[in-house]
Amino acid sequence: MSDSTAGPRPGDSEQDGGQLARQAGSEPGETGPTELRKRVIGTPPPAEARSMLGTPEPGTAGAPPVPRPRELPADPQNLSGAKRAERIVAACFMIATLAGLGFIAAYVIFPVHSILRAQHSNWALGLTMSLVFLALAAGAVFWVRNVMPHVELTEARKPLRSAEEDRADFQATFEQGAEASQVKRPLLRRTLIAASVPAAIAPILLLRDLGPLPRGTLDHTVWRRGLRLLNYGGNTPIRPGDFSSPGGMVTVVPDGYQDDFNALAKAACIIIKFAPGQIDFTSASHPVPGKVVENWTVNNIVAYSKICTHVGCPAALYEQTTHHILCPCHQSTFDATRGAKVIFGPATRALPQLPMTVDAQGYLVARHDFTEPVGPSFWERGTTV
Repeated sequence: MSDSTAGPRPGDSEQDGGQLARQAGSEPGETGPTELRKRVIGTPPPAEARSMLGTPEPGTAGAPPVPRPRELPADPQNLSGAKRAERIVAACFMIATLAGLGFIAAYVIFPVHSILRAQHSNWALGLTMSLVFLALAAGAVFWVRNVMPHVELTEARKPLRSAEEDRADFQATFEQGAEASQVKRPLLRRTLIAASVPAAIAPILLLRDLGPLPRGTLDHTVWRRGLRLLNYGGNTPIRPGDFSSPGGMVTVVPDGYQDDFNALAKAACIIIKFAPGQIDFTSASHPVPGKVVENWTVNNIVAYSKICTHVGCPAALYEQTTHHILCPCHQSTFDATRGAKVIFGPATRALPQLPMTVDAQGYLVARHDFTEPVGPSFWERGTTV
């Protein structure tokens, strides 16, 4: 029979005693019961409690950097308007994307093996690329003006004058450099000045190459009444009957000036033979845009200036099927049946028509000089016709 009131058995361990003591609210070795240890609200967490030093106050040594105040707001003032503008900007950028794809497609689709097809290709490429840049510019403007916040920034003006010690240092350095350069030696200084004077005068002398001004010398050529048209190269006069069939083109020069290259630079011409009914005539005795002056032709033979009205290249190519005169330099194209009117390219004026007739021997001669200046336009001349 066991005694329930007996003390601990010899096999009981100290751990059991400690457990009993904790259950009673005291630690082993303590004489009296204590309350259970609990964290009081407001006390630092254990990790921070183990730190001997607290967090430094802002602005003191060791404190984390204070973030700078924002100069620009993160969002615009009108969020709903910015949302609408965002959709407009996205639409502009989508249009630019589609136009860019259209440019690539136009480059691939349109061939350029003829003047008409080259014209269509240039129109397609120019329009699509213009739309790309226009849509990008419009989208960027809407983005900046309606999506980004409106802020006025004022930058403080800083003093421009350097500190006195910096000015003194610069002056000392400059004086030392001047002394070290040995410019104080008279021989070096004088010969340097002598060498600089011609170099300074030379640009003034080169200005002579810019003159003299053309004045009225570009308004007229050597063509005059009764001057024969010579076949360039053979230097032989031409009769209307020398053209066996329509469609031919011949370069002609004024008689007596076939070796004067300064005169030929303005007076060179081309004559073209047309079939009856191919020329769009006018009965006027002066140039009419898009028309050929009938009184200045002989047996459907028309004479035009060979000098392109763009930059003065020789317009020496002729297509018999389309009756187009082509300048090979920049592809300016003129319609020979309509007064050499510009139909393509950078030229802005038609090729002037040379008035022609025949002399007593039946040779082609000039009635008089061109009634308008030939060659490219310049600052003293209009761009009519």
